[in-house]
Amino acid sequence: MATLVLNAVGSTLGGPLGGAIGSMVGSQFDAAIFGSPGRDGARLKELDVTMSSYGQPLPRHFGRMRVAGQIIWATDLVESSELLGGGKGAASLTSYSYTASFAVALASRPILGIGRIWADGKLLRGAQGDLKAGGTLRIHTGHGDQACDPLMLAAEGEARCPAHRDLAYAVFEDLDLSEFYNRLPALTFEVLADERIELADLLGELVEDVEVAVPLDGFQGLTCDGPVGGVLETIDRVLPLDVDAGSDTLLISHRRLQSRPIVLSEAAISTGDGDFGAATGFARHRLAADEHPVSQLRYFDSDRDYLPGVQHAQGQASRGAPRAIELPAALSADTARGMIERVRRRNDWSRDRISWRSSELDPDVAPGTLVAFPQIAGQWRVLDWEWRDSGVEITAERLVPRSADVPAQAGADPGRLNPPQDFPVTATKLAAFELPCDAATLAAGQARVFAAVSSAGANWSGAALFADRGDGALHPLGPSGRRRAIMGTATNALLPMSPMIFDRRSSLRVTLVDPGMQLVSATTAQMAEGANLALVGDEIVQFAAAAPLGAGQWRLDGFLRGRGRTDGAIADHGQGEVFVLLDGKASALDAALLGGAAGRKVAALGRGDAEPVLASVQMSGLTLRPPAPVHPRAALLHDGTLRLNWTRRARGDWVWQDGIDVPLVEQSESYVVACGPLATPLATWTVPTPSLDLPPDTLSRLVALLPGAVLTVRQQGTYGLSAPLDLFRLS
Repeated sequence: MATLVLNAVGSTLGGPLGGAIGSMVGSQFDAAIFGSPGRDGARLKELDVTMSSYGQPLPRHFGRMRVAGQIIWATDLVESSELLGGGKGAASLTSYSYTASFAVALASRPILGIGRIWADGKLLRGAQGDLKAGGTLRIHTGHGDQACDPLMLAAEGEARCPAHRDLAYAVFEDLDLSEFYNRLPALTFEVLADERIELADLLGELVEDVEVAVPLDGFQGLTCDGPVGGVLETIDRVLPLDVDAGSDTLLISHRRLQSRPIVLSEAAISTGDGDFGAATGFARHRLAADEHPVSQLRYFDSDRDYLPGVQHAQGQASRGAPRAIELPAALSADTARGMIERVRRRNDWSRDRISWRSSELDPDVAPGTLVAFPQIAGQWRVLDWEWRDSGVEITAERLVPRSADVPAQAGADPGRLNPPQDFPVTATKLAAFELPCDAATLAAGQARVFAAVSSAGANWSGAALFADRGDGALHPLGPSGRRRAIMGTATNALLPMSPMIFDRRSSLRVTLVDPGMQLVSATTAQMAEGANLALVGDEIVQFAAAAPLGAGQWRLDGFLRGRGRTDGAIADHGQGEVFVLLDGKASALDAALLGGAAGRKVAALGRGDAEPVLASVQMSGLTLRPPAPVHPRAALLHDGTLRLNWTRRARGDWVWQDGIDVPLVEQSESYVVACGPLATPLATWTVPTPSLDLPPDTLSRLVALLPGAVLTVRQQGTYGLSAPLDLFRLS
C-alpha cells in the first residue's frame, strides 16, 4: 500500500521527482521514510505545552483536538501593587499581582472556535466559555478576512501588526497570573475545527485534481503536523484505502468492495521455464507470519481529555516489544479497540496469496479490484498485475470475510481519569455586619466589622473587598479568601420572644445560597459553648434543631434569642432577612479603612460579578456602643418622690453571672435619663449611678407639660450612648 499511495501522492505533489521517490519499492523505502519497524506512523506526541520557538511548523487540525500551540507575541509582565491596612497607626501591607498579555497560534488552517483551555492541568476556560481567571480572551478563527487584534495593533502599530490570516490564534489580555505563581502557565487548547471529518478535508487544501470519497467514521479529531503522505499511510493501516492515479484525477476511496466481485476466466497454463503454475495456471501460498505483528493502537482518547491511550488486539503476544500503530487522531476507546482488532484480522487473512495467469485482458481489473477465482473460495483483492507474453499475471490477497471482519464486543476500557472540575463561575453573595466586642478587642476600642462572603458554586475563588465610605469611591480592603460563608435568606419572620427563656415557639425557614451547604443540630450543652450561632437580620440567635427540607431549604427550631446583647432587635424581624452562620468563616475588615460614615458600605467583586456587590453594615456601632440597661424599677416614696433604678450591662460580657456585678468597661460610669422623645427631650438628667430621684414638684411639672411621656435611660459609654430602656410612663 505504501507504494500505491505514495507513488500517486508523490507524483501529484512533487512531479516526476516525487513520483520517482513514491515508486521506490520494499523495505528500504519504508525504513527510510516511515521509521522503525516497531512503530507504524510518526511517534504519537504526548500533550505538549505551549512553547515559543522560531521555525516550528504549525500543524493543521481537523475535527476536535487538544493542542498546545506556539506563543507568537507577548508583552512584559505588568505589576500592580495594592496598599492594605495602615489605619490609625496599624501596620500596612503592600500586595503585588501580575498580569500578562500574549497571543498563541493554534492551527495553520481556519477553525470554528475554541472549547476548553487547560492551564497547568487545571481548567482555565470551561465548556460553557467561562474564563476562570481574571482577564480577557479573544479568539481569531483564521479566516481570510480576519482583522488585526486590537491589543496587538495598539502595541505594535499598523505597519508592524499582521492580521495573521489563515492562522487561528488566541489572544489573552491582562491574564491574572496569581493562580499560576506569577508566571505564564503551560496551556493546552481544545480546538474545534470541523463538525465532522472526511479525508477530502485533509487533501483538498493541498492536492489539486483529487477526488476523495472517504468519511473518517469514528474519527473525532485528527492532527497533521508532517508530510501528508505519512498521515495517509497511517490512516490506511486502520482504514484501508485504494488510490487510482490512472486518469487525470487522483481517486482515493475505501477498498473497492463492489456489489459483486469480478469472476476471472480459467487459469492459463504456461510452458515457459520458471513460470508459476505450469500445469494449473496458478499458484497459491501463505506468507510466513510476522515475528512482530501489529498488536497495539496508540491514539488520543476523547473520553480522557485527549490524553494518549492505547488499545491491544486479542491474541497471543509476540516476543519482544509489541508493534504499534501511532494514529494522531481523537477516538473513543471502543472505536480504537475495533480498529486494532480489524487490523490484526486483515493482516492474518492477507497472508493468503494467489498468483493467477489469465489469457484475457479485462480493463476493469486493476489494483484494488475485488475478484473471485473459479473453484477457489473467498474474495480476493488485486495487488498488482503484469502483461507478459504468456498472459496477464495477477497477484491477489485474501480479504477478510464480512462475518469475520466485525470484532466481538469485548468492551474497551479507556482507563481512569480524574478530570478538573468544570463548575460555572457564580456570582458573589455578601453581608456586612458588626459583632459585639470580645475580650481581645475590648481594650483596643476598635469596631469588629466582618463581611460574610459566599457564592452558590463550589468553584468560587473568592472576591476582592472594598470600602465605600459614602462618597462612591472604592477603597481596597483586601481579598475575602476562598472559604464560603454559610449564608442565605430567611423566608419567614421570627416571633418576638423574651431573651430570658428558651424559645420553643418560633420556627425559622432559611434558604441557603448553595443547596450543597449543610446545617447541623446542637445539644443544649453544645449551645452553651457557643454552637450554632447565627445572625438573623440584626439579631444574633442560637438554634438547636436543623432539619433539611430539600433544595437548600432548612427548618430551624429551638432558639436562644438576643445573643451578644442584640435583644433590641428581637421585635424587628421581617421576611427576607439575611441569615449568616457565625462559624468563623467571615472575613474581618479594617474598621479604620471602612470609616464611620452613616452611608458606609462594603463592596465585593469576584470573577462572576459584572458589577460590585454592595452591602450596608448591619448592627453598625454594636461593638463600641454599651448595651442598654435592664431591669427597670420605679417606686413612689412617701413624700411623693419618684425613685427610678436600673441595672447596667457591660460590653464584652456575654454571660450573665448571678451575684456578681458586671464590670465597668467604660472610662466612667454615667447615665442619661430623658423625658419625652429622644431627639427632642423635654428634660434630661445625667447621673453617675444607676438611680434617679425626681422630686414631687418636678414630677408634677413634667406631667403638666407632657402627659403620657416616657422616661428612658441610656448608658453613656466611652464611644457612644446605649440603646434606651423605658423606665416609667407619666400619667
